Amino acid sequence: MYLLVSTEVTVTTGPTIVGDEASDPELMQTLGARLVQAKCQTYKHYTVSAPPRSVLDKLERLGFEICGMSGLGQSIVWTMRKCS
Repeated sequence: MYLLVSTEVTVTTGPTIVGDEASDPELMQTLGARLVQAKCQTYKHYTVSAPPRSVLDKLERLGFEICGMSGLGQSIVWTMRKCS
């Protein structure tokens, strides 16, 4: 299972995006994420109010590991993987 975690560089205290509307609902509930649709966007995504560091720590405790990390414009994206 793969998961993308992202935030804007200027708001590293949160919110943190943790999935899209097709993400595992059980995992999203465990993370305390809520499904939102921002103004002028055609898609929904899950966010948590916690900073990325807290989200990454929680995902590590759930068995996820970081596969990669990248900066895209004003965003930071971590690719997480959970081995079965």
